[in-house]
Amino acid sequence: MDFSIEKLTDLVWDYAPKVVGAIITLIIGLWIIGWITKLVKRLLEKRGVDETVTPFLTSLVSVGLKIMLLLAVAGQFGVETTSFVAIFGALAFAIGMALQGSLGHFASGVLMLIFKPYRVGDLVEIGGGSTGTVEELQIFNTVLKTLDNKRIIVPNGVVTSNIITNISGQGEIGVELTFGIGYTDSIDKAREIILKVGKECPWILDDPAQGVVVAELADSSVNLATRPFCKSEHYWDVFFYMQENVKKAFDKEGISIPFPQMDVHAINN
Repeated sequence: MDFSIEKLTDLVWDYAPKVVGAIITLIIGLWIIGWITKLVKRLLEKRGVDETVTPFLTSLVSVGLKIMLLLAVAGQFGVETTSFVAIFGALAFAIGMALQGSLGHFASGVLMLIFKPYRVGDLVEIGGGSTGTVEELQIFNTVLKTLDNKRIIVPNGVVTSNIITNISGQGEIGVELTFGIGYTDSIDKAREIILKVGKECPWILDDPAQGVVVAELADSSVNLATRPFCKSEHYWDVFFYMQENVKKAFDKEGISIPFPQMDVHAINN
């Protein structure tokens, strides 16, 4: 028993400095990694690097440095780093096979950085049904912010495997609008009202000029379509302005906006 306690004591004295040193190395290392990550981010922003690329690269630097830190900590315990790297490589391969989807999302993120289908700040619609403003492109995910301030995290693999509609990336955008009027109302008068409201809208551009056409003779209404252009950041401003003010102008001028209805004719035999 005395021999075992003595051996245990020696073992503790041998490994205690290593454990303490490893803990100190880990704490200081994580602090330094956080500092370096912030420094890299500031340097990228200072050099005017695309806002889409910055979070992706900083995340990559952070992950890489943390892996190196773990190798350094393992080395303090006497683990041969070459052997450890080989083991880590085999483990990484096994994990990679198990997490093929995550690696696919990473590869998709790299492809999006190269081809740049959108940038941070663009309003996009992804084929899966997610629409919002791009807040961040991360290693595995794209973060969107919706109009009602929801945060949507979309895996990059889902983005690249679906249709991407960049609504605002061109700088200027046409706002698709349709207004229905009754069959007894004047098309010319309704067109004049829509153009007048568009002229009064502070965000609609003069070039290209707004037009109004008959898009459809529907069951209950004559549908007039218009596509005023504006700066991308004012898309929703124009959309809501036109919806509200055209309705008010129609009411004021006696133009009806019909609702679905059915005429029933009774025939007496």
